[in-house]
Amino acid sequence: MKPWKSFCDFEKYYYYHRLNIACLSLPLKPTCNCSSFFSFSVFFYRNCLKMAEEKPKLVAGVWPTVKPFVNGGASGMLATCVIQPIDMIKVRIQLGQGSAFAVTKTMLKNEGVGAFYKGLSAGLLRQATYTTARLAGAIGACVGSPADLALIRMQADATVPAAQRRNYTNAFHALFRITADEGVLALWKGAGPTVVRAMALNMGMLASYDQSVEFFKDNIGLGETSTVIGASTVSGFFAAACSLPFDYVKTQIQKMQPDAEGKYPYTGSLDCVMKTLKSGGPFKFYTGFPVYSVRIAPHVMMTWIFLNQIQKLEKAAGL
Repeated sequence: MKPWKSFCDFEKYYYYHRLNIACLSLPLKPTCNCSSFFSFSVFFYRNCLKMAEEKPKLVAGVWPTVKPFVNGGASGMLATCVIQPIDMIKVRIQLGQGSAFAVTKTMLKNEGVGAFYKGLSAGLLRQATYTTARLAGAIGACVGSPADLALIRMQADATVPAAQRRNYTNAFHALFRITADEGVLALWKGAGPTVVRAMALNMGMLASYDQSVEFFKDNIGLGETSTVIGASTVSGFFAAACSLPFDYVKTQIQKMQPDAEGKYPYTGSLDCVMKTLKSGGPFKFYTGFPVYSVRIAPHVMMTWIFLNQIQKLEKAAGL
């Protein structure tokens, strides 16, 4: 028996039984000499190890793909839990219930503290859909439009006579009732201004944040925490200024109800814009801007702060 033949048998046994890799195709009588066959064996062995190392990387590769969406949704939902009362006051002001002080006083007197968190389930659902998909821009707004519709209706329900109230108990009940009473397409009522509002808000929010971070960090020399807070505040202001006119139209469209004859006050977003301009002028679209800024700016600020903290925790955990 030649030495190289026994060596080949040993190689086959080692690879197949010890490493559990496919070596059945290795010839019993290789035409190459012992040295070249050994080189091939080492090459084959190293590639098998490389494949074994790359396999878990393919599985782990899913997380980096979904990570930005998960982080965005989580940070938005946490911020919503804090901002929900201010958002409720903002909606009531846009519906003509008076000033921020008057709305707050009336709500506390007639509805109690819990009224400020009415619609929170819809707000969280909206963040879980819209903010999670925010990187997709207009697509994200379309996905979150049904939840946004449910949120506006739940917040505006107490402003109408008791006989006209919808009395939604939570976001999912609202979506079910809207589908059953008005049809599936009604879930996207006001989707047009919702999409435009989202695009305007993202433009003001994202562009100003990056520029502000650069200014506070490089020009002024602030630390990390001060930079995040300062840039978030500036980002929130520009997000509010860019998006409020579209938010006003969206709110009017989503909360409207038919009159006794079955007619709606507006036939669509454009009709709402024209009637608003005619009745109140261009500044009518900025009704409640101080409250809207107080609502949007802290939400944007806390979204960035929560996102920053989530990323730190993930980095510490090796994710």
